[in-house]
Amino acid sequence: MHPRRATIARHPAGDLRVDLDHVALATTDAGPALTTLVGELGALVLSGGQSRGFRPMQVRVGDATRGMTVELLEPWAVHQNDFLARFLARHGDGPHHLTVKVDDFDAALDATRATGRSPVGVNRADPHWMEAFLVPAEACGTVVQLAAQADAIDVAALIAHAETDGPLANPAWWPPLPPRASRSAELRRVVLRTPDRAEALRFFGGLLGGEASPAGDHATELVWPSGGRLCLEDHDGPPGIDRLELAGPSPERRIAGTRFVGS
Repeated sequence: MHPRRATIARHPAGDLRVDLDHVALATTDAGPALTTLVGELGALVLSGGQSRGFRPMQVRVGDATRGMTVELLEPWAVHQNDFLARFLARHGDGPHHLTVKVDDFDAALDATRATGRSPVGVNRADPHWMEAFLVPAEACGTVVQLAAQADAIDVAALIAHAETDGPLANPAWWPPLPPRASRSAELRRVVLRTPDRAEALRFFGGLLGGEASPAGDHATELVWPSGGRLCLEDHDGPPGIDRLELAGPSPERRIAGTRFVGS
């Protein structure tokens, strides 16, 4: 339990200043994941680049009005930063973090600290991308990244650019993409197992602004303004991301060490 309840600040008009942006999956090799995501599920690569210790790429599983974005993280230049390599050595391929974007970085940190949590890796060096992290022990079993991005391009614009001109690449490090499946699947939600759904709801709903609705007797679903969805599911074991659910029937797949199932 945490000593105080707080919520990340809202706009004067009442709109939330927080949004679930994407789920990130760590993998030693993004190639097989892309083969399945693009070639079988019709996902669209939006962007990618290189950073210290890792190279990311954003993949949309859905379109501008439905679905969610998956980020693939592959180790790169690990001599500069080995956090991802260490994660993979310890856990293997699988879910790495959830990214929540906020309008007011300092207000988000203040509200988070007011709940007794201690953000780590706070980085304001780049005014166009400020970030901090909550460790799994303080974020219901998964890493949560709090990020403030200046001049962000919305998903619809990214999709339009990717469809006409290809992904935004800085640089394009990934292997050649397979032909995209004619029909695009929809990533409906991320499912997080938890032994304490009330506490998980206080965190993801009360602090991070997800709007809650029942999802059966043993689960609660939260939704954010851009359509990101997280289902909190009762589970007696360790907390953490259990699976990603696609809308409609779909055979179970393992993509970047992560279960993708139909719902």
